[in-house]
Amino acid sequence: MRTRLAPTPSGWLHLGNGASFVLTWLLARAHAGRILLRIDDLDRSRFREAYLEDIFRTIDWLGIDYDEGPSGVADFLTNYSQHRRRDLYEEALRALKAAGLVYGCTCSRKRIRQAASPGRYDGYCRDAGWPVTEELVWRVRLPDPCVVSFRAWGEEQLQVLSLTEEMGDFVVRQRDGMPSYQVASLCDDMYWGIDTVVRGQDLLPSTAAQVWLSAQLPASRFRETEFYHHPLLLEAGGGKLSKSAGAAALAVMREAGQGPELVYRQVSKWLGLPEASSGCLADMLAGYTSGQVGDTL
Repeated sequence: MRTRLAPTPSGWLHLGNGASFVLTWLLARAHAGRILLRIDDLDRSRFREAYLEDIFRTIDWLGIDYDEGPSGVADFLTNYSQHRRRDLYEEALRALKAAGLVYGCTCSRKRIRQAASPGRYDGYCRDAGWPVTEELVWRVRLPDPCVVSFRAWGEEQLQVLSLTEEMGDFVVRQRDGMPSYQVASLCDDMYWGIDTVVRGQDLLPSTAAQVWLSAQLPASRFRETEFYHHPLLLEAGGGKLSKSAGAAALAVMREAGQGPELVYRQVSKWLGLPEASSGCLADMLAGYTSGQVGDTL
């Protein structure tokens, strides 16, 4: 097993981020897997070095470790930033363009919000004939219907999702020339040979998008990847926790002298572990490896 932690330095990490980290660590350590720390810093508009430092401090506070990746802020910026892998992303974009799978789009975010259902592009520019140039957004031209199947962790049957209904023709290249999250995340996972991905249920459409993209790229084995989509933690109003929306930060807990037991309890609940194990990471790992889990996995 090769998996990864993949936070973004765009805000202070919250309870949901911490729980996802711990769950990933438990799965990897219980199955003799290796963990990569992959920090997604393409979006420099929201990047702050303090947020980057928070990632390393949070990992230490949680009591977990990883096998590959940067040792700290300076090592990351020098050797591991996504901006050092732009050639990989550009190569993938060129392959998509050469295969005739992308088209130019002039739609503003406002027009998309007003015309489409949440998260789904309505295809306004699909047949407009805009050229695929450096000045325009690039979108993929999905077949219709586009139903994608992928391997779900611990399940014999493949999970199936309609990418047409969930996302429509999604963006692969931004107007500023930067690759989209879907392209960069896929290329990074392929680059490091990741075969197990742990992420929230809100990223199910992203999983389908990346699996579909991988099938269009040469020599990709990404379709063999297994995915575990964990439940989301919600705010009091019912919305998902969000760094950009100012969700309660783990840094506040650290500064108040609190330990990570609240995070452990949440992961124990996901895994169906006995309540007694939730206060100690070692007990959680022992409980999981001994098979003391519910139906979640």
